[in-house]
Formats: sequence, structure tokens, C-alpha cells
Amino acid sequence: MARLALSAIVMMMAFIALTEGLRGVGPKKCCFKFNDKPVSKDKVVSYNRTSQRCSNPAILLNTVAGRQMCVRPSASWVKDLISYLETKDVSGANTNL
Repeated sequence: MARLALSAIVMMMAFIALTEGLRGVGPKKCCFKFNDKPVSKDKVVSYNRTSQRCSNPAILLNTVAGRQMCVRPSASWVKDLISYLETKDVSGANTNL
């Protein structure tokens, strides 16, 4: 009886280890719902693109409040916001010269 219980525990731990390992293979964050309303430039501190392995291409906006928001990269206001953030980063990088 003890052998059976021990075998069950070993098999369960092997299954958990296998499934945990598989989680590390895929993308960390994908978007399935999107915010379609424009977000003010002063509320966004940075952005990240989701992995190409995600089913929906998306941009993750990081807000001043510490939240992340999924938006569509094809939206014109998102393109404008990314251009603004990239310009802001470049100009901010040269302030120490």
C-alpha cells in the first residue's frame, strides 16, 4: 500500500515538473481583449510588443498607475503614441551630454 502511494506521488511530481517546464516555452503575455479608446500620452510611461508567437499582434502599454493595457498596433493613435514615446526616450537619453 505504501509503495502504491509513493508511486502515485512520484508520478504526480513528474507530471507537475513536466507541465511547469512546458509553461516556460510559450510567450509570457498575450492579449485577447483590447482597449480601443485612445489613451493620453501623459498616462503612458512605456510600451512592449507581445511575442510573435501570440495569436493576436498587440502592444502592451505600461501606465503611470502601474497597469498594463492591451492595444492594437494598427490603430493610428497607438502608432502616434509609440512615435511619441520613442522620441521622448531618445531626447531623454541625450540630456546627460
